[in-house]
Amino acid sequence: MKVAVCVKQVPDTTRVEIDPETHTLRREGIESVLNPLDTFAIEQALRIRETHNAQVTALTMGPPQAENTLRQALAYGVDKAMLICGKEFAGSDTWATSLALAHALETHGPFDLILCGKQAIDGDTAHVGPETAAHLGLPQVTFVRAIRDVTPSSAIVERVSDRGVEIIHTALPAVLTVLKDAGEPRLPNLKDLYKSRFSKIRRLNSNQIGLATNQVGLEGSPTRVVDMFSPKSERKGSIFEKDCEGGIDKLLQHLERTGVLEN
Repeated sequence: MKVAVCVKQVPDTTRVEIDPETHTLRREGIESVLNPLDTFAIEQALRIRETHNAQVTALTMGPPQAENTLRQALAYGVDKAMLICGKEFAGSDTWATSLALAHALETHGPFDLILCGKQAIDGDTAHVGPETAAHLGLPQVTFVRAIRDVTPSSAIVERVSDRGVEIIHTALPAVLTVLKDAGEPRLPNLKDLYKSRFSKIRRLNSNQIGLATNQVGLEGSPTRVVDMFSPKSERKGSIFEKDCEGGIDKLLQHLERTGVLEN
């Protein structure tokens, strides 16, 4: 079996910066980490490898520094890594991002199973996994909390929904988005940590995955952020005298006046 895990580099949440002109996240020069929710998808891929002798490939799209994110995935035990990289991809929305991922998976596959984290912590849209499945024309199961069984042609998974837990039997190839309930990620071992430092990461540009430059980046993104602002915090309150008796009387009067207490 061949399993792909789509991961994302996300900016350190304490240092998020927005480009005032494009209204997109500034990623160049910003410290980034592997999206924490993607580690649960990596763990599931590694468990499938252990039981089905699968090969696991990590895939991401981003600037050159996203290579560090793929090395983190390699340190967990992933076999191979690919980076979709080029200036033409800058500013891609979820549609353009998933289109690029889908084309890379098609041109460098085929893959029997594609796993994604539930969502990325910098956008919280949860769009990329389902959109990738749609571009590929594959069945998808979202919010997977457990993978019960996998064969070369099908998988049985548990999916969390508003009605409870659903047991779904899906044909493969398919795309699954994985919840953290699926299982805690393992700690990297010394062998994989060493390997991750020297493993070759394949870089792919738009031409190598069969896309025109106007299909990705800002030009290929049908959505736009038209404005961005920080919400204002307006806290209103009253200060009463520190002495107990006078303060309590004024507090009671205030509560009656505002309708909290009835006369």
